This record gives sequence, C-alpha cells and structure tokens, in this order.
Amino acid sequence: MEALTYEDFKALALTHGRAFHLEQRDTYNVESEDEPFGRWLDGEPDDYAWHAEWASFVRQAAAAGVRIQRLRLASVPHTDYIRWGLDVSPLNIKAGEDIRYLPRHLTSDIDLPQEDFWLLDDDLLILSVFSPDGRTGGFALPSSPGLLRQCIKVRDQVWQRAIPYAEYTA
Repeated sequence: MEALTYEDFKALALTHGRAFHLEQRDTYNVESEDEPFGRWLDGEPDDYAWHAEWASFVRQAAAAGVRIQRLRLASVPHTDYIRWGLDVSPLNIKAGEDIRYLPRHLTSDIDLPQEDFWLLDDDLLILSVFSPDGRTGGFALPSSPGLLRQCIKVRDQVWQRAIPYAEYTA
C-alpha cells in the first residue's frame, strides 16, 4: 500500500465525478475531534471553526462538479459519537455532501471490507486507515484489484439501502 497525505487525497478527489465515503465505526477517536466532541458531550456551544476547512473543500468539490457522498453505518442504539455526527451532519450537507445512514443490522449479508474507504468513481480506491484505537489515521492506496471490486459492490449495496439524513433523523 502507498500512503497518501490529506492534500494528495483532496487533489485526487477533485479529479473525479463521484467521491463516495463509507464510515463503518461507531466511534472514532481522532485527536482533532477531542475538543469539539468534548464540548458537545458537555452541552457547550461550538463555533465549528474546526470544521471550516472540510466544509470549504466540500464546497470547492461541489463547484467543480464532484458529488461527495458519505454513508455512515450505525449501530442502534447510537453511540455518543454517532449522535454527535448526526448533530454535525447539517454542516456537511449545507456545504454540498449527500449524507446517508444505514443501521448496521441491515448489512449482515454484505461483505464489508475491514477498513473505511473512499471510492472515486469506479476506478480509484483510497482506504481510510486507522490504528486499532482509532487515535491515528491516514489515507492509503491499496494495490488489490479484488479489493477495488469488493468496495464497488459494497458501495452499490449500501447506497441502495441507505437512508437520507433528513429521513433518518425524522
């Protein structure tokens, strides 16, 4: 596998028409989210400054004609992290993302890969690789054509079953 920087990832995403992201964890533990997630847990207000860079990228991608789709698998009942994600999702949607949720129990017949991933159109797979504790992560280009085929199939299966954010939260 070849490691990618965040800047590499963004540059690649901007060269495609569709950027699909599958998030499979009920909890992430990345350092950059510690403070805003902690504020949310404590019921404190958030100015969302930590989110501005991602929202800017999504707006740039949307202006370039890239459809950014995010699907979050979610165990029910929801973890605090999933509930926080539901509260933050409108920021992503306003920027131009199409966010959908799928209860995990509806995926029992789907051969999910081990890692979260981004699929750019049908030809470029980028793994979102995290340490076992979720603390550190990054992007990687796998070299397996079989994994690419699996992720295309998974994307098509989960997206078909996914519930748009507005319906999921209604």
